[in-house]
Amino acid sequence: MDSSGPLDDTAFYRLVACAAPPNGPCAKPFYRWEKTTLTVGIVERAPPFLGGKVKRAEAAVMRAVQQLNAVGMGLELNLSEVTPNIAIHLLDIPRGAVIADPRLLRGKTMANAITALDVQGSTITGAAIGFSSTLPIRQYESVMLEEITQALGLLTDIRNPYYQTRSILSQNADNSLKTLGEQDRMALIHHYPLN
Repeated sequence: MDSSGPLDDTAFYRLVACAAPPNGPCAKPFYRWEKTTLTVGIVERAPPFLGGKVKRAEAAVMRAVQQLNAVGMGLELNLSEVTPNIAIHLLDIPRGAVIADPRLLRGKTMANAITALDVQGSTITGAAIGFSSTLPIRQYESVMLEEITQALGLLTDIRNPYYQTRSILSQNADNSLKTLGEQDRMALIHHYPLN
């Protein structure tokens, strides 16, 4: 979603959470998990990832979970590879190819990575993240944090040069940002307020 310059917190949140342009209406629902604890884990490791790439991906998941839990939102993430709520697939699929499996990602075109939600109404009931085999290893940490953040319901990337170094959700970024921006954290707390 395109915008320019710094957005106030409300405009930023609405853009990333419901694809609302500044001062405009939402283009999609606010999708949220109803649970207060979610599990996240890698459930598929295609052969191109075996060795150093899978270790880097596992470390990226752990760091993303630590960062997201440090936000102070009303949602806690735990690592688990046994039927996790957010299932991560390291796929033998290059960027630009159409994904055959898993079910949630089937038929979608692979980017560096891609996130799909299973929803009932506006409630998220499951999420799948697919990692492409052509994603450079140095981008794993940034992309993993972005995709898990999107799996929490902040689905819309922001296309705005101002946010290139300020938001993990920036479409303009070169996947070098490895931490949540200040407004990313605000948006997560707004989406999952502490009770």
